[in-house]
Amino acid sequence: MKLADNKATLSFSNGSPSVDLPVYQGSIGPDVIDIRKLYAQTGMFTYDPGFLSTAATQSAITYIDGDKGELLYRGYPIEQLATKCDYLDTCYLLLNGELPNESERTDFHKLVTNHTMVNEQMQFFLRGFRRDAHPMAVLTGLVGALSAFYHDSTDINNPKHREIAAIRLIAKMPTLVSMAYKYGMGQPYMYPQNDLSYAGNFLRMMFGTPCEEYKVNPVLERALDRIFILHADHEQNASTSTVRLCGSSGTNPFAAIAAGVACLWGPAHGGANEAALNMLHDIQAQGGVEKIGEFIKQVKDKNSGVKLMGFGHRVYKNYDPRAKLMQETCNEVLAELGLENDPLFKLAKELEKIALEDEYFVSRKLYPNVDFYSGIVQRAIGIPVNLFTGVFALARTVGWIAQLNEMIGDPEYKIGRPRQLFTGSERRDIGTVAKR
Repeated sequence: MKLADNKATLSFSNGSPSVDLPVYQGSIGPDVIDIRKLYAQTGMFTYDPGFLSTAATQSAITYIDGDKGELLYRGYPIEQLATKCDYLDTCYLLLNGELPNESERTDFHKLVTNHTMVNEQMQFFLRGFRRDAHPMAVLTGLVGALSAFYHDSTDINNPKHREIAAIRLIAKMPTLVSMAYKYGMGQPYMYPQNDLSYAGNFLRMMFGTPCEEYKVNPVLERALDRIFILHADHEQNASTSTVRLCGSSGTNPFAAIAAGVACLWGPAHGGANEAALNMLHDIQAQGGVEKIGEFIKQVKDKNSGVKLMGFGHRVYKNYDPRAKLMQETCNEVLAELGLENDPLFKLAKELEKIALEDEYFVSRKLYPNVDFYSGIVQRAIGIPVNLFTGVFALARTVGWIAQLNEMIGDPEYKIGRPRQLFTGSERRDIGTVAKR
């Protein structure tokens, strides 16, 4: 970042002296006012619930322009990455800042592939969970447990340890997610197969069984790979900020990523595509396509409490660029599997049509978002609804690691310590029990 030509002046109506604050410019995007010395100069903090107007860090990884509907990984538009690269290329880019050349690509793919197996004792650890446990509860435990198995890569301040932990996490997340699924299903675990792609391997570990050969469907393989790319990073969202805050204490990378998994589990964050599918199931149970009009009326009624899930976005005030790509993939998958006439998917397409044409939704820019389409694609592939967030966590792991590494390497980084506006009781003394 560089110092801007102008500065911000904070003035007070009570006669206190005004304060000049530096303004910094990024390469693109809004400028920031540096308030680091505000408390020392004025004795005051800023108040910003949810950090909606606060830049907590400088970052060179991901840029979002919500008004334009633009998403860049290291400067590359998401549209180009999703059509010209695979997920592991994208991982290399997020971790290293540049796309790999041919030899780097070969070496990186081989490195990740060679670390896909997990310690055999993980199977015994899994047995401690109930069979009907939510997969995200299981996954949070499994990721945190990795630090108990890989002591040689738990020093977050050691760049080599962080590099080893990064590869292990990216490589093993598909294995852990599929193990959580197989455990709940009561099926035997499938070991990774090194001659398959990252997405192909995940499909086989999820849906293959030892009793017959599993053939990877290339359409589904590409669809899953695209889901991974589109969810790989998304700037300073809740789970990424959690990973950064957790990592700022110096905890090991596995623990920091487990914290990100736990945060992602929340329905307002990673659970959005699960919520969208549940919404479709609810409409279907009430009568399907014929009841859409009634459902839309309820959505428009502020007093009904009915929400349209999978539409609109906190950041994008235009069409989510990931949604258009996921829409294409959604149509390809439904056609490949012959599910265009499936009642639930017909319902989804009708809801999509209304949201794109109805003035109420168009004027409010409530476009279908990536969660809406990725939920449909995952259900079509056969991934259960309660595992959607686990797939999201798998894809986002590389983004969390890249952000964590960037923070640790930043000379300005400190342990996170948000401030507060205290509204509780002033100092008081404890009286006798009789006077309480």
